[in-house]
Amino acid sequence: MKNIVITGGTSGIGLALARACRDRGDNVLIVAPDPAKGARFIEESEKKEAGKRVFFIAADLSLVSENERVLREVGEIFPTVDALVLCARFFRSYRRVTAEGFEHQFALYYLSRFLLSHGLVGPMQKAGTSAVVNVAGPGISAGRVHWDDVELTRGYDGWEAMFQGGKLNDLLGVAWAAAHGDRGIRYVLQFPGGTRTGLAGEFDPETAAQVEEMKKGATKSAEESIIPIVAVIDGPPAEPLTALWEDRFIGLDGWSFDPAAATRLHRITEDLLARR
Repeated sequence: MKNIVITGGTSGIGLALARACRDRGDNVLIVAPDPAKGARFIEESEKKEAGKRVFFIAADLSLVSENERVLREVGEIFPTVDALVLCARFFRSYRRVTAEGFEHQFALYYLSRFLLSHGLVGPMQKAGTSAVVNVAGPGISAGRVHWDDVELTRGYDGWEAMFQGGKLNDLLGVAWAAAHGDRGIRYVLQFPGGTRTGLAGEFDPETAAQVEEMKKGATKSAEESIIPIVAVIDGPPAEPLTALWEDRFIGLDGWSFDPAAATRLHRITEDLLARR
């Protein structure tokens, strides 16, 4: 029986994973913004006589303060964490700034994953061999880091924000593994495959049409897409950092995984958080 934390766990891949882990006997804690969806998952679990093994934390993970609260509450529920699976993401065609002053996609897709993966090192180390699974798109050619404007205050584009988020998460994995890779915790950047659940977000008409075409081209259900994620949870790789495309290993020698860039991003992130 494992203790598993899943962000974005009330829909899509996150929900499919939460159900699969619950149904096989794991303890599952999901984090998502909608209390009604969380209540439905709890009610569903109680009908399966698994209510004592599931937990829900309602939180807006685009807010640093909410991530800090989640870390405290996870610590109260799980003394050890065997797997942290990061699925929360929300596309925005138009630039939005959170109440704390961060661009929304940057805050949710990157800052939250930074805070949670670093913040749960203690309980994950106590579990022995454990894994952070960052569900993203590692190593893709699209996107770049806008080093002089990481929150895209100039010429914001939703796709550019999302692709940059992928690059930021690649570098997050590199810096995280350099800092914590000797603690028995494995950091895995994983793309589970094109999934018919689509992309959550608020879209302009052109992007909405693109997303619908993406859904038509997706070949896998959420239940199929979680198979390689479950495999990582059950048998984390030997290396501190791994990048996977479904279940295929990706080399870490490309520019997406540059150690100097990872160190630079880590310092920028710490400075942004300190200024908050």
